[in-house]
Amino acid sequence: MIRLDAVGKTYRTRRGDLVRAVEDVTLHVQNNEFVTLVGPSGCGKSTLLKLVAGLTPATRGTITIRDEPVREPFGDVGFVFQQPVLLPWRSVLDNVLFSVEMLGLEPRQYRKPALDLLELTGLSGFETKYPRELSGGMQQRVAICRALLPDPSLLLMDEPFGALDAMTREEMSLELLRIWEERRKTILFVTHSIPEAILLADRVVVMTPRPGRVARILDVHLPRPRTIETEFDPRFKAASDEVRALIFTRRAER
Repeated sequence: MIRLDAVGKTYRTRRGDLVRAVEDVTLHVQNNEFVTLVGPSGCGKSTLLKLVAGLTPATRGTITIRDEPVREPFGDVGFVFQQPVLLPWRSVLDNVLFSVEMLGLEPRQYRKPALDLLELTGLSGFETKYPRELSGGMQQRVAICRALLPDPSLLLMDEPFGALDAMTREEMSLELLRIWEERRKTILFVTHSIPEAILLADRVVVMTPRPGRVARILDVHLPRPRTIETEFDPRFKAASDEVRALIFTRRAER
């Protein structure tokens, strides 16, 4: 589904300095795979997501989605940000429909699929509510519905639960797993949370401090479907310890 081969990205600051955000990243993501990116702040995780989405061009290397080079925003990609970014003057249903409007599609044809998604995410009955009337977790559910409505094969998620409290974050992680089990999208998910990265993923990509490189890619050998009890599995702790050691050893080396 996604191929990144020797990808690098260098930014020029307003002062004219060059900053290497990511360097020599090679990563291949299979169809319907759930891959998480984890690493220290500023290591280029979000930059990689923007590169895959075509929101910014790579300085070096190649990126393809289904063998098509990524040179601009790709139509078959849904993006979920850390903040829900809902339009406050639009109802829940109209916020979900906004994604198809932006693609030039007829919203009325997507009303039923939008209502089905709201039901899937536990928001049935909130169609006419406005963002200010929802909790943070409910707003993020709306954002996920909005991204899923055009039925993209690839979902890019940039710390979508980072602004939520611990309990809501845990609830949303399990909700996302349930949706993924039912809809089976390819997901590339950025997080700072090591437990979240392991709970969700088929593979965890551990990145180094900036310039971000792939330190290691770990297969997560935990059965699905996963629940909160999965975190008590000895294999979960072993994976967490390995990721934590990779991140903090790299920090210490710097």
